[in-house]
Amino acid sequence: MTKEKHQLNAQIRTLLGRKVKQLRNQGLLPATIYGKGLESISIQVNLIEAEKVFEEVGESGLVELMVNEKEKLPILFRNPQYHPVEGNLIHIDCYKVNLKEKISAMVPIEFIGESQAVKDGNTLMTVTDEVEVEALPADLPESIEVDLAVLENLESVITVADLKIDKSKVEILTDAEQLIAKVEEPREEEVEPVVEVTPADVEATAQKGDQAEDTEKSEDKE
Repeated sequence: MTKEKHQLNAQIRTLLGRKVKQLRNQGLLPATIYGKGLESISIQVNLIEAEKVFEEVGESGLVELMVNEKEKLPILFRNPQYHPVEGNLIHIDCYKVNLKEKISAMVPIEFIGESQAVKDGNTLMTVTDEVEVEALPADLPESIEVDLAVLENLESVITVADLKIDKSKVEILTDAEQLIAKVEEPREEEVEPVVEVTPADVEATAQKGDQAEDTEKSEDKE
């Protein structure tokens, strides 16, 4: 299957430091291009377009960045920063790659399918949601699918060794024995013991309340 080509337009950015707030008010996202042997370049991109592309490719999908409509750079997104309250992107790095050199990247795991063991009432436990891989930039997978249908019973587990990828192009750097998902028996909820209250307890409590009230009245008189 041919990977979708992702593109994003950018312009050289002149506003720096605290002034970038003006860009965000205009719907623009400040970003920085960096890479091996490259002096960092400050750029700005359309916020909505950048968020859309980043949502699709994450930090492992190759993007063609067109700077000032004339220079095309192959990049990977890195170090996304988010607004602490609103949650939207406020800055992102664009790592320029050499298409002929292998690089390492963290690739997210995408869970698909249903586990029969979970259908039977057990609990799905996902332990790992991403793995580190090494490949040429154009061969990096944007995600790796894991079919939960193989978890048929409580003895079934999925490890990194079970991941299905093109090993001729992609090498997984994460330990092969690293657990990805398993099924556990449902935990029983702890029930707090019910304390029975007898009429004698109620009467004793009432007497203590009366004694405390009498004490307060005596103190007021003094």
